[in-house]
This record gives sequence, structure tokens and C-alpha cells, in this order.
Amino acid sequence: MDRNEIRSQINALVKEYFSSVTKVQFVLDKTKIPLMLPPFGWEEVNESIDSLLSTQLTMGVKVKKFESMFAQYIGTQSATMVHSGSGANLLALSILTNPVVKNCVKPGDEIITPAITWATTVWPIINCGAIPVLVDVDLETFDISPAEIEKAITPKTRAIMLVHLLGNPCDMDKITAIAKKYNLYIIEDSCEAHGAEVNGKKVGSFGDLATFSFFFSHHITTIEGGMLMTNNEEFAELSRSLRVFGWIRDLKAKDKLTAKYKDIDPRFLFVNIGYNLRPTEVEASFGLHQLGKLDTFIEIRRNNANYWRQSLLKYKDYLLLQVERKGTRHVWFGYPMTVLPGAPFTRKEIMDFLESKGVETRPIMSGNIDEQPGLAMFKYRKVGDLKNARIIMRNSFFIGNHQGIGKVEREAIITYLNEFMTKRV
Repeated sequence: MDRNEIRSQINALVKEYFSSVTKVQFVLDKTKIPLMLPPFGWEEVNESIDSLLSTQLTMGVKVKKFESMFAQYIGTQSATMVHSGSGANLLALSILTNPVVKNCVKPGDEIITPAITWATTVWPIINCGAIPVLVDVDLETFDISPAEIEKAITPKTRAIMLVHLLGNPCDMDKITAIAKKYNLYIIEDSCEAHGAEVNGKKVGSFGDLATFSFFFSHHITTIEGGMLMTNNEEFAELSRSLRVFGWIRDLKAKDKLTAKYKDIDPRFLFVNIGYNLRPTEVEASFGLHQLGKLDTFIEIRRNNANYWRQSLLKYKDYLLLQVERKGTRHVWFGYPMTVLPGAPFTRKEIMDFLESKGVETRPIMSGNIDEQPGLAMFKYRKVGDLKNARIIMRNSFFIGNHQGIGKVEREAIITYLNEFMTKRV
């Protein structure tokens, strides 16, 4: 049997393996409903095996193909794949603070960002020498408040790093107007918002730079992985250099730079600082097949969220539920709830009850980052008392919402919540 025959047999066996996996029959009060379930199948695995058997493993043709596909999906001119969403955030800030950028962000300049966020939205601001300025969020959307952004602006303000938290798009009309008024950069952290839209335009295409994550728990996955998006060719070219050590190998200007520095081996010519943020061909193998499944996964999430909201509206005196804002497409990374102050139960009580039923829960990302001890070691500024962020830190949580939750599972969650409420209210 030659190699091609062996490879065909492997592929057939992988496909057979996945087709033989049957979904566990759901049993009320026994079957667990996790925050996430792996969203991939035999196509991704066989594509990855193809890369492994070829021995072409590090960043190559599949990475480039996935970058092109994802840029087309989001609607940007460029996409640069990296090893994580956090790495994409670091790359974005490293671009804006790089001295080759004429209007670069300098050490001590301020970047406005929401207090409710994930830690690695804020850490790269500090890593790159800028000062994070925390502002409050809207209690109903968890997204950064445009009014609070404008309150926070000083002569040192250079950028807004917003977050489309849990897949809920920010108010981009107001935010882009503010950025234009004060000549500020916009960085969109879209790591939880694949496919979210504002007025038919996908998030990740509004800002000067935008980031996505393909971590295992996200809408689609490359196991680990992330993407940097931009319509600015200077930023795109810089991203390709900073991603890999600051060398020239992936640059469009490679030949010009080689001619300029002809005494240096062009394979090892470094024109800037940089990192090793390279993705692998195995990760891109997943992305090539995952992207085509994304909109189907999103519709499942949207249907779940709509069912839960309609079923829980009777508890509106106790639970604050998110609603999709007019003109937007919310993609529901998870399904969040906020226990209203004065409710006859606490967040811990409702979370503990759901966990006892096998429904996995978690707080809202890093919570109010102002209260995290890691931030206290560094210089930052906050605007106001962050009242809503403090409420979300103590009163909000979310449950899983993914392609593995169907009619039976979503109805079970309402059964559990009805049981809890009957005992408490």
C-alpha cells in the first residue's frame, strides 16, 4: 500500500469515527450542559492530518488561505493570523505604538477601554507603554458607554479600545463619531463577536485595527489562534513583520528591503522589533472548514437566546436580560443574566442551583478589571465610580450558548430556572 492509499484510508477511518459518535440522550437533572462543546468534525481533523503528514506545519499556504477567507467574511482588506486573540491584541497595540507609524501612540499616552472586559484587552495597553483609562459600561448591553468615553477624553487620549462583549455589538455610530471628532484610533476587540453586525456591516471592519480569537470555546475554533484585521495597508504590512521577529520574509516590500540592505542575508533581515506570534498550518486547517459553519452556529445561538429571553420575561422584576439592539446582529457568545438589586436571591444562589443541575455557569469575563489585583501594580486611570461595572462584577453571570444546545437542552434550562424561581419568589 503506497502513501496515498494509506492517507485515503486514514481519512476514511476518521470520517467513519465521527459518523459513529452518537449524541448522548439528554436526561433531565442528570445530563450536563457545559459552557462549550467542540464545534469541529471529521473535515477539520482530516485537514489537520493532511498538514501533519506533509510535514509542512508552521505558518504556510493554509494560513494565507484562511487569512484571505476571513478578511473576505469580515469585509476588510487584510487579515493577519496569529497564535491567539490575546496575541492579536498585543500585535494591534504594538503597531499603534511603533515608531515607524507617523502618528504613533507614545509612552504615557492614554487609551480608553471598558471596565468590563477580558484581562488581555487591558494588559497589552500597559505592555506597550500606554495608560489604560477605564470607563463604565451600559448595564443592559455590557458594552462601553459612548457618553463615558467622551467624559474620559483628555489631551493625552490617543485611542479607544472597545470590546464587543459576549458578541453584543457596541454603538459604532456614536463611537466612530467621537473618534473622528477627537482624532482617535479605534481598536475593536471582537474576540467574542464573530459575525456580529451593525447596520449590516460586520464588527471588526469599523476600526483602524480589530482582533478576533479562535480559542476552543469561541464561535469557531482553530484550537488556539487569533486574527488581526485592518484596512490600513501600512498597519497590515507592519503586522506581518512584528508577528515574526521583525523580519522581512512575508512583506510585500521584501525585494526593496533586500536591495537596500544587500550585505545582509535576506532570510535573516530584521527591520523592526517583533515577537513570535506565528500560527500553525494545523490551526489554519481547522479555520478553513470552521468558517463555512459559522453562520449556522450563529443562528443556533440566536434561536436559543430568543427562546430564553421570551421564557424569562416573566421574571423581569428579578433578572435583567439582554436584548438585541435595533440595527444590530447579536451573536450571543454566552447567554448573560443580571440579578437585579433587591431580588430575593443572590447571583451565587442561582449559579449554585444551576450548577447542581449540571448547567455550567461563569462570571462575566474578568469582571470589573478595576477590582483585579493585577492592575493595581501599574499606572491607570478610571473615570467615575464605574457603578455598572461594579454591579456586573457582583450580580451578572452567563450560561453556555453554543451549537450543542438544541431544543431539549434549552427547554431544560428554563425548567431548572422555573424550579428555582418557584422556591425563591
